[in-house]
Amino acid sequence: MSAVETALHGLRSIIADGTLGPGDKLPSEGELCEKLGVSRGSLREAIRMLSALGVLDTRHGSGSYVGELKAADVIQSLSLTVGLLPLEAVLELYELRRALEAHAASMAAARVDNDTIVELSAVLDELEATTDDDEQSRLDHAFHMRIVELGGNQAFAALLSVLRSRSRAYRIFRTADASEIKRLSDSGHRAILRALETRDPAAAAAAAATHVAQTEVWLRKHRPPAEG
Repeated sequence: MSAVETALHGLRSIIADGTLGPGDKLPSEGELCEKLGVSRGSLREAIRMLSALGVLDTRHGSGSYVGELKAADVIQSLSLTVGLLPLEAVLELYELRRALEAHAASMAAARVDNDTIVELSAVLDELEATTDDDEQSRLDHAFHMRIVELGGNQAFAALLSVLRSRSRAYRIFRTADASEIKRLSDSGHRAILRALETRDPAAAAAAAATHVAQTEVWLRKHRPPAEG
């Protein structure tokens, strides 16, 4: 284990075991270096790493503090690394996405109200009417994330947002099959919405899982390069 890893493991331990909790200030560098048996340089690097992950909040001239440690915030920090994944690795995440989005749609079907149905339908009207690639990506994401948000679990929504963010970098609507892909995608969205309208959790889960699976099929077929 490197010195930085030792420092990182030590900091994680004193937070995980409750020695330091949300909002608490870290002891001085000297005290931490002595406690963890590392140099100041290694300690500072470990602190930078945890700050990037949202675990620590470093304030200039004041020191470092343990963050709020909200599950959603910590999960959202995964976008720093998930955003680097190549397509082959992204495809491995699709099995997870199918399960999560199916669960989200099932929960939404049990909780959705009429106003939200109207809202979602309006998003699909816009999505079906546009051929602009960026706008399609934005509206598609808005539709799916609104469904996830109905579950009321911020950590769950953060995880799906992270998983979806890397997939959005691959523009399947620019392939030779773009018109057919759009037709099937629009149809898939409407199937999800119909299940929500009838408050049918099983149908909503099946429609969402089918929709994600179809997207995976297209990505495997075309394997377009990522953007951004």
